[in-house]
Amino acid sequence: MATISAPTSSRSTAADAGSPVAGVAARRALACCRLLLAVVFLWPVADKAFGLGYATPPEAAWLTTGTSPTAGYLEHAGGPLSGGFAALSGPVVDALYMLGLLGTGLALLLGIGMRAAAVAGGLLMLSLWLSTWPFAAGSHNPLVDEHVVYIALLVTLALTRAGDTWGLGRAWAASPVPGARTWLR
Repeated sequence: MATISAPTSSRSTAADAGSPVAGVAARRALACCRLLLAVVFLWPVADKAFGLGYATPPEAAWLTTGTSPTAGYLEHAGGPLSGGFAALSGPVVDALYMLGLLGTGLALLLGIGMRAAAVAGGLLMLSLWLSTWPFAAGSHNPLVDEHVVYIALLVTLALTRAGDTWGLGRAWAASPVPGARTWLR
């Protein structure tokens, strides 16, 4: 009986030994996902802050007009949690929301702090998912939407050390920064 084995790559490197993901192609694919997800987090910061005319018109820019970047989902939340979300609306939550998006996006872009980014970004995506109340009749998917997929991707990127490929993850882990090898990895 013939045995089937996974193909081996002649391009494997010493980095394969310490990586939870063997194979150059797999690590590069995860790095691409990391960089694309960074744009998913960074774009709304730029658009909401400056009103670039995509999701946020110039007259609703946070930094130039003071329009709340969270008003759309906090004040118009649906379902049984809507009152709680509406109560959160305010300048402190606006700043925390924008900092959460920015911090998560920068961590993904640079490939450092991936575990912290997975937690922060995951909580942010969970709050956005709950605010849309996907279980309501007429929702486009009652269980899994883009927010849930982003949470799964954030966890996957953190667990596979996706920041080591095309990022500063490996150098960050070797640095003397406290926590760089553990929770800030």
